[in-house]
Amino acid sequence: MPDPFQDVDAAGEEFIAAFADSMDERQSDPTMERIVSAYLSKVDFPEGSLTVEVGCGAGAVTRRIAASANPERVVGFEPSAGFVREAKLRLADQTNVEFEIAGGATLPLDDGSVDTLILHTVLTHVEDPVPLLTEAARVLKTDGSLIVCDADFSKAALGNFPNDPLDACAKIFVKEFVTDSHIVAKLRSLISSVGFIVQDFEFHSRTILDNDQMLPWVEETGKVLMGRGEIGQALHEGLIAEYRRRAKEGRLYGYQVFASVIAKKT
Repeated sequence: MPDPFQDVDAAGEEFIAAFADSMDERQSDPTMERIVSAYLSKVDFPEGSLTVEVGCGAGAVTRRIAASANPERVVGFEPSAGFVREAKLRLADQTNVEFEIAGGATLPLDDGSVDTLILHTVLTHVEDPVPLLTEAARVLKTDGSLIVCDADFSKAALGNFPNDPLDACAKIFVKEFVTDSHIVAKLRSLISSVGFIVQDFEFHSRTILDNDQMLPWVEETGKVLMGRGEIGQALHEGLIAEYRRRAKEGRLYGYQVFASVIAKKT
């Protein structure tokens, strides 16, 4: 099964709504807030500046960026019309942010028109990151900032013991919903290869102990397995119930590693 995040609209309305909610919940997590705050604290938003988020999904991180940049302009670009619709619905009263449908390799922007460009959990879902990074180099001003934040899905876990069925769900989720689980290991060389100078590279650990933020890993994996006839509805429901039981009883343990890179266009 190809990574559905490569063509979100083809995945359907239920998928769009579920992951729009999941992205909002993930961004509300204190660890994710610290990760985003850490890289935003290193960005200047001078008067008249333009900040762009590419592959913004339903806008959870874009809204956070806009709050930091306020009143300067922020634009979120996303190839999925469904996610852009969700992003606009969730915008509330922020006036310095807008959302447009566009792919990351063909942005409707002039050369050298952007001060900061952010790719937040995008490159792990594309076959070839180079066109997106090359386009970032085109639209950024000289000395503009590129920020890339992504998960090292190769290290993700959701298990308490060997052969834990929830951890099996996590491994299957990575296989079915992630294009390149090892993108973090390649980030510095990829970014440097298109002419950026890497200035900052940090790792951030994230644990999920008592909430539903990795529940989609179980729910969506179960749907894939049921669709292939590999498990039945009862097992799917049982895995979801087990996730919730552990969360309620303080036995849940999910783990992810994120990396953030800040680079300059020379």
